[in-house]
Amino acid sequence: MKITSVNNDLVKETAKLLQRKYRDESGLFLLEGDKCIEEALSSGIEIERVFTVEGYKSFGSIENIETTEAVLKKISSTESAPKAVAVAKQIKIDWDNSYKKVILLENIKDAGNLGTILRTSAAFGVDAIILYGDTVDLYNPKCVRSSVGNLWKVPVLEINDYNHLKRIFEKFERIATLPKSKNTVWLKDYMPAEKVLIMFGSEATGLSEELKDFATKNVTIEMSQSVESLNLSISAGIFLYTITR
Repeated sequence: MKITSVNNDLVKETAKLLQRKYRDESGLFLLEGDKCIEEALSSGIEIERVFTVEGYKSFGSIENIETTEAVLKKISSTESAPKAVAVAKQIKIDWDNSYKKVILLENIKDAGNLGTILRTSAAFGVDAIILYGDTVDLYNPKCVRSSVGNLWKVPVLEINDYNHLKRIFEKFERIATLPKSKNTVWLKDYMPAEKVLIMFGSEATGLSEELKDFATKNVTIEMSQSVESLNLSISAGIFLYTITR
């Protein structure tokens, strides 16, 4: 199949997936570039179709649509359009009682941070990630790209009900990552329990009072007094490296 017009109906429908509203409604999302598509295939993600520049490689038995750079630019979120863009089905994860090391991210707005945390979590053996509150969409194209093929290596669940959260993590040690105060311990002195939930808030506002109250322990990353805070994904990386070591 070949499509050359940016006004083609299928192209216009595909371009809508750059918006969260249409990703949520359709249960679909975009994969941009070879590496992302191949990682998705190896992880068992179901891909509906792939748009490629004319004469480019195919991806197995998946429907391949040859097209132009103009069309690829229309359905891509990057400045320079990749040579391949795929439409794939989102996956839904259910809670598994075997999870022991879990990260919670509350009200995270930066898709790049989320993607980097996904990648870091895969590297340090996190069992699951909880997206809580008004957090960026897991299938945001920037998040998909910045996770560098690690989007499906750690289960990600969305929870928006506080009572549901309490039921699941009732028997977990619950860590609030906070600035230093009289009620916090240094990360270097912290030893995690067997089952632990590590909670991170947004860079702008930190954790909500609700989650601070939910915590059983407060932990702070020790750093120079001249620095007020760290980037969220850097903080998560330091924390995970330290407790894994």
